[in-house]
This record gives sequence, C-alpha cells and structure tokens, in this order.
Amino acid sequence: MGRTTKPLSDFFCKNAKPSGKPNGEKYFDGLGLYLLVKPAGKYWRIDYSLHGKRNTYAPGTYPETSLTQARKIRDTVRAQVASGTDPNLSKRHSKREIADAAALIYSVVAREFHSIRSHNWSDSHSHKWMRMSELYLFPEFGNSPIGSIRSKQVLDALRKVEKKGILSTAQDLQQIVGQVFRYAAQVGHIEKNPIPDLKGALKPHITKHFAAQVDPEKVGELMRAIDGYSGSPVTRAALQISPLIFQRPGNVRAMKWSWIDLKRATLTIPPSEMKAGKEHKANARPHLVPLSKQVVKILEEIQLLTGSGIYVFPSVRSRMRPMSDGTINAALRRLDYGSTEQVAHGFRAMARTMLSEQISGIPAEVVEAQLAHKKSGPLGAAYDRADFLNQRKEIMQVWADYLDHLKKGDDIIKMQRAA
Repeated sequence: MGRTTKPLSDFFCKNAKPSGKPNGEKYFDGLGLYLLVKPAGKYWRIDYSLHGKRNTYAPGTYPETSLTQARKIRDTVRAQVASGTDPNLSKRHSKREIADAAALIYSVVAREFHSIRSHNWSDSHSHKWMRMSELYLFPEFGNSPIGSIRSKQVLDALRKVEKKGILSTAQDLQQIVGQVFRYAAQVGHIEKNPIPDLKGALKPHITKHFAAQVDPEKVGELMRAIDGYSGSPVTRAALQISPLIFQRPGNVRAMKWSWIDLKRATLTIPPSEMKAGKEHKANARPHLVPLSKQVVKILEEIQLLTGSGIYVFPSVRSRMRPMSDGTINAALRRLDYGSTEQVAHGFRAMARTMLSEQISGIPAEVVEAQLAHKKSGPLGAAYDRADFLNQRKEIMQVWADYLDHLKKGDDIIKMQRAA
C-alpha cells in the first residue's frame, strides 16, 4: 500500500515507479484521492460512499490530469456526494450531452435532412444539394452546433459566394440553409429556428433565358448552317433533330433506339428520364413525342450508322454511352453561334416563341404539352389524351414544314395553321 502520511507532490507523482504488483500501488493524497501506479500508466482514483455503498470515480490519468486538477475534481465529487448525487452517474450524463452536442453540428443535421428528404428528389438535384453544401456551407459552419449558429455567420458565408459573382448559387445556398434549420426545429434538434428570413439580404439574381434565335430570317440561317455542318454525321443528325422535336437536350443526346417507333412516327421518353422528382417519375406516364416526316427521315439515315447499338447518338469514345452533354453546344460554336446567340436548350424557347408568334391557331396548352411542362389541375391530366396527341402530331408536322420554308429562304411573315 502506498504512502498515507502526507499529501502527494508533483515531484513524487512524476517520479513514482510501478512496484511490479499486478494490481499496482496506491499513493494517497487525502479525502479519498489517490494515484494508482501500474506498469501501463498512472491513474487518478477517488473513493467515495453514497447510500451506504462504496464506489470509485476515475477523473483521468497523470500527467494528462495534473495533481491540482485531480484535487479540484475530488472537491467537486465530494460536493456531489454531499448533495446525494452520484458523480459517476453525473459523469455519464455529461458524456452523453457532449456526444449529443457533437452529433448536432450543422453538417450532421444537414446530412440527416438530405438522407430523409432526397428520396423524392431527382438524382441530379440530390447530388447538387449535397455538393453545394460541402463546397460552400460545411467549411464555414459545418462543425458548429446547429443551435449556436446565427444570422451573421450564415450571411457571411453566403456573401463570400456572392462576391464571386455566382448569385444564383448564393440564392440556392440560402434556400438550403433554410431547409436544414426548419427541419431541425421540426424534429426537435433545436427549440426554434434561430435564422430569421434572410430574404432581401443578398443581391437579386436575374434569371437569364437560354439563348435562342426567334427571328424567322435568322432561324432560316441557323437551319441552313446546321444542314451544312461538316463534323461527325451523328452530331449533325442530333443538331438537325433538336429544333424539330424541341425536347430537353439531355433527352435528345441520351435518346435510345428502343424509345423510337419509326412506323408509328413516335418517340416515347420513359418517366425515369424526364425532369421531375422521383415520386412524380414513379407515378408518371411516358412522354409521347410525335415525329414529323423530316425527323423520321433523319432517323432512318442515322440508323444505318448507329442502329445496331443502344443509343441513337452514341459517344465517339464508346457506343455504350450517349453523346456528351456538351457536344451539341460545341457544334453550335463551331457554326459560329456563341452562348449568347443559340444554345442546345434554346431550341425549346425558339419553338415555344415562334409557334405562338409566327403560326396562327395553335393553343398554348398544346405547345406546353409538347414541351412536357408539368401543369397542375385537370389540364395536366389531359396532356396524354388521344385528341391532344392528334393535335400535337399535326403541330409537329406544321412546325417542321415551317422550318423547311425558312431554311429555303421563303418570305413567310406568318403561317396559318389549317383549322
């Protein structure tokens, strides 16, 4: 048994050596505190009795916990015992509180929200949400307890992004932060949302529409340029089809031969490939795209090159992958159409505008159906009705013929659709 005659000293604690006993040697400081010296190390221990039961509290090891610190802990333990509190039970509660606080840092809550809510998001939105959080938010306050974060901390992070000139990203990040804090309050991680509405604190982002030609004469020039494209015949065919069917560029480049019925002149895009959340995709119908005679002819020609594969427009590097998402825009630049004049997505705007302004007698809702724009109410459900499809078949042929007229340089001011 160790010394008990007088309190310990730092010199003694530093130089105490293990005696070789398996259970170690105890050196007492007084009032229940002692240093247990073993071959593996030196351990502080505090003996106490509560409700007639003897117990031991372990405040740490030496020298990580100094003699002075061990005595302070002993005094706290004695005070807890005097008040009827078990210090070991209190210690376990403190550890749990520390663990809970660590678990409730912003990044953990954000990932929790993402794992629960992202099941109904598209894969691209889910990836973008988390990627933006990791790039711009987590480095700023990701390790901060969510309940301690205040408006200025969030606003400072958003303004760093704003100063880079990416205003749309700053606005998106503001929305992401709001989602996480609202979720934290809803599930009880925090009592209330500590971040008030930051609306108006950032510079407004003015949405820029995709560049598109809408003047009939310039559209004719564009169509002639596309026909004269001298690059890959696969790229040329994708360019030719894009304005004729005006579907989303992703659906054009990833088009599969299994989606196409040349005899019936239809393209059927599966719901899984459409722009929508996962829940909507799971319950949606395929999007039917009537094909004009011009489109069928282009497909018949390109079928000789790519018809044995999966994709209508395969990648130049591998027929097992679709064309790159930048191929059509690169081809347009090769034709001297910059990003402010015409982009792949702009073919949708071109069709939507010109069908409304240049061709009489086309209902706007039918054009929206052809664009696959989701619309609420009974009209949304009507988009797949047979009479709508018949109207769209007629309109797609009228549109293709109109573009042919413009390509030839015909002097067309406005075309009248047959009733």
